[in-house]
Amino acid sequence: MDTHLANKVAIITGASRGIGRAIAEALAGERMRLVLVARSGHLLAEVAASVKCECLVHVADLRKTEAASEVIAAAIQRFKGLDLLVNNAGATQRGDFLELPDADWQDGFALKFFGAMRLCRAAWPHLVANRGSIINIVGIGGRTASADFAIGGAVNSALLNLTKALAHRGLKDGVRVNAINPGMIVTGRLERRINAAAAAQNLNYETAAAKMLEKLGIARFGTPAEIAHAVTFLASPAASYCQGTIMDVDGGETRTL
Repeated sequence: MDTHLANKVAIITGASRGIGRAIAEALAGERMRLVLVARSGHLLAEVAASVKCECLVHVADLRKTEAASEVIAAAIQRFKGLDLLVNNAGATQRGDFLELPDADWQDGFALKFFGAMRLCRAAWPHLVANRGSIINIVGIGGRTASADFAIGGAVNSALLNLTKALAHRGLKDGVRVNAINPGMIVTGRLERRINAAAAAQNLNYETAAAKMLEKLGIARFGTPAEIAHAVTFLASPAASYCQGTIMDVDGGETRTL
C-alpha cells in the first residue's frame, strides 16, 4: 500500500532507542525525511546512519522550556516545512506512591507531558500549513491505574486528554491528532523490569517473563516494530477519518471500554 508519505517531514522524539528508533526505521522505509530528537547524541547518530534517509539529528532535553521551540525552528530551517510530529519521549518513575518525591513527579510531567505540549504548540502553525498530523505515544497506564505506576498513569491520562483537546481544535485547523497506547513492549525498560522481578523472586529471566505474561493475561509481549506500524497507519491518508483516536496496541491487556 502506498502510504503517500514519501518526502514528507516528520519529527520523532525519543528517537535514539526502543519504540522511537523503530518508528524512525519505519518512516524512513516510507521515504520520509526525519528530524530525530533525544538527549543522546551518539545514539541518535547511530540511528541516522542506519535508516539511510535524509535526517536531521537534534540533541535536546525536552524538559527545558525553550527546547521545543528550538526543535521546531531547526526542523523548519532544514526542511522548510513539517507534516508529522511524533511525541514519543518520556519515561516516568515507578514505585510506592508514599515514597515517590516531588522531584520524580515534576520530572515525569516535565518531559512526557510538558515537552509534548510545547512541541504541539510550536509545531501547530506549520502543521496547519501542510494539513499535517500529530501522533502521541502514550501508554495504557493512562486508562488503567495501578498502585506502582501513579506518576506514569497521571502523566499518560493528561496526555490522552490533551490529544482529545487538540483533536477538537484540529477539526477547525485541518490537523489530525491521535494517540497510541503501547502495552508491554520489548524494550530495554521492560527487560530491566523482568530482570528485577527475576532477581527478587530468585527466578531465571524466562520464568519471570512467563509469570509476568500470565499475571497480565496476555499471550506475548509486543515489539517496537508493531507500534511503528501503527504510527505509519495513523500518519497516512488511510487513517484520514481518525481524529482523536486512542489506539491500544497491547495484546489485549486493556479490557475496559
